[in-house]
Amino acid sequence: MSVLIVGGDHLGSIPKELDKLGVNKVRHLTGRSSQKIRNGIPETMDFVIMLCDFVNHNLAYQIKKSAENRGIPIIYAKRSWSSIYQKMKEGQQQFKKVGLQLSLS
Repeated sequence: MSVLIVGGDHLGSIPKELDKLGVNKVRHLTGRSSQKIRNGIPETMDFVIMLCDFVNHNLAYQIKKSAENRGIPIIYAKRSWSSIYQKMKEGQQQFKKVGLQLSLS
């Protein structure tokens, strides 16, 4: 499973924690400039995590529209593992609709 994380300069332990849940590929965009993503979300991404407190508004809008158009689940969270994990638990229905299975307890 693969994820695109948008926002934040440094991810810290977030990739390691995602790996424990079965996410084996993490791609990160810092979110400082909307020019970083010209062709939309990469085809290989299964879902998107948007770090709301560290992202350019235009980029956030582009990512949101691209995810909606392709039917990719998107999670909005703060840049802390506890916030990301909680939002993922709340959004489990989104994941199930597109056939993604995350081992969240």
